[in-house]
Amino acid sequence: MANVYNWQLGRAMTYPFAPGLLTHQFGAVFNINRCIGCQTCTMACKSTWTFSKGQELMWWNNVESKPFGGYPHFWDSKLLSLLGPQPGWTGTPTASAPFGQYTGRTIFEAAPTDAAALGYLPDDLEWISPNIYEDTTSGSPTQTGGIWDGASLPEHKIFFFYLQRICNHCTYPACVAACPRKAIYKREEDGVVLIDQKRCRGYRKCVEACPYKKPMFRPTTGTSEKCIGCYPRLEEGATTRCISACVGKIRLFGWVDDPQSPIHYLVKQEQVALPLYPQFGTEPNVYYIPPRWVPLSYLHQMFGPGVEAALEKYRNPSWELLGVLQLFGATQTILASYEVTATHAIGYDEAGNEAIRVAIEDELVVRPEQHLNIT
Repeated sequence: MANVYNWQLGRAMTYPFAPGLLTHQFGAVFNINRCIGCQTCTMACKSTWTFSKGQELMWWNNVESKPFGGYPHFWDSKLLSLLGPQPGWTGTPTASAPFGQYTGRTIFEAAPTDAAALGYLPDDLEWISPNIYEDTTSGSPTQTGGIWDGASLPEHKIFFFYLQRICNHCTYPACVAACPRKAIYKREEDGVVLIDQKRCRGYRKCVEACPYKKPMFRPTTGTSEKCIGCYPRLEEGATTRCISACVGKIRLFGWVDDPQSPIHYLVKQEQVALPLYPQFGTEPNVYYIPPRWVPLSYLHQMFGPGVEAALEKYRNPSWELLGVLQLFGATQTILASYEVTATHAIGYDEAGNEAIRVAIEDELVVRPEQHLNIT
């Protein structure tokens, strides 16, 4: 076991081995507030990567309705139950520990002696519905005096929201730690986590260990497969299929480790985008702008202690944040850097060329008097 520093936890933790050095780290931000649950991203991924025999129940990208939805069913609540109550975060936020320090146990520190990580293996029935409980709310409203008792702004007592999920391409992947064949690895050039199909023997230790359940077993080949981060597109400077196809423009791709990247700004500088279940300890590299209407207690469990600050910044964005938000879904080119002017948000590719220019505020157009739609 090695001691590694997890910045999301604000402390060192145990992990089976020291990770290698990366040139870049794949990163993405999903804005939950914009998602309409259309599943266009899901079908874009499905039609590109998992349309073959034996992949019928493989959904590398899925959109599930929280609080009850999940693929596989109840993946998060089951692992949270296995992990048990934890003391959570404490201390004052610092540059190296922006959310304070997590004092509980990660899935690596809570693992049984014969396993690399705490986990479980879902049964076959848990994989059959990628959108189970779609649009199911947390409760039913009651009517009192003709007023529906469902909301107390800014939080709603009765709620649901869409959670968009792909492989998190974690910095400390549980799948990599658990594979007895060493068939899973992170690409040095972009941090994408891949499974070597020639080495994999289908032991499903990766499926058991991954807290997000994104490695999946393919019975026709007897091997496990997972989201590959659309790395052939990344090598051409283009974003992933799920990001490029998104109708609601909720997704943005870039490099977490590059200070010039809009992803770095959202995650490390503005801290408006948060990791999913950071307490698991994998340091996921897909981040979320939390939904505004959900009870904070639920969001704390899911995204950690940075929720209030993130929501406040999203509700009252700075001009720079407002500009960066306009870049979501604006281009299929990977944006390595950006600039926000008094009128526009500008994204640049890896070579420094302008890839996209988006107005931050739409131009006000007044209809000429002769065309007024009045009688």
